[in-house]
Amino acid sequence: MDRAELRTTLVYRFTPSLQLGLEYNPLDDDLGPLANWRVWRETESRPALILGTSSDRIGTDHGRAYYATLAKSLEHATGWPISPYAGVSYGEFDDAFVGVGGLVVGWDEDWRSYHMWDGYNFHNILETSIGRHTLGLVLVQQDEDFYLGLSYNVGFGL
Repeated sequence: MDRAELRTTLVYRFTPSLQLGLEYNPLDDDLGPLANWRVWRETESRPALILGTSSDRIGTDHGRAYYATLAKSLEHATGWPISPYAGVSYGEFDDAFVGVGGLVVGWDEDWRSYHMWDGYNFHNILETSIGRHTLGLVLVQQDEDFYLGLSYNVGFGL
């Protein structure tokens, strides 16, 4: 399944709550939409609700995924810079709904780690920001195997 080996995305933030874009997987000649809409912001007592779509989970060779997640920063309550999230995702590849979840840890202003469960496997990312650039080290689990990768993005605009 070559699709997950290389992904190129172009995303535009139309509002602070809405991002739309395209994802291109050149090894599979697969082009699809990306969307991420924060329906409501978190408050002191309520998590944020996020809806979106992307290519299906890592390890699939086709299909889209559609998700709804709830996310909440717990730093104020715990003193730790952690933000768990949980939700449900529908994947076209398996034609199934699965539970998803994870944890974001903000180690400091420039370093973050993401620990994600996609309903089938765990994935971890450690990333740092250098100006408008973000570099990441990605550790992906697929069944009994683990793969190491890199991520890079650059932001334009304000």
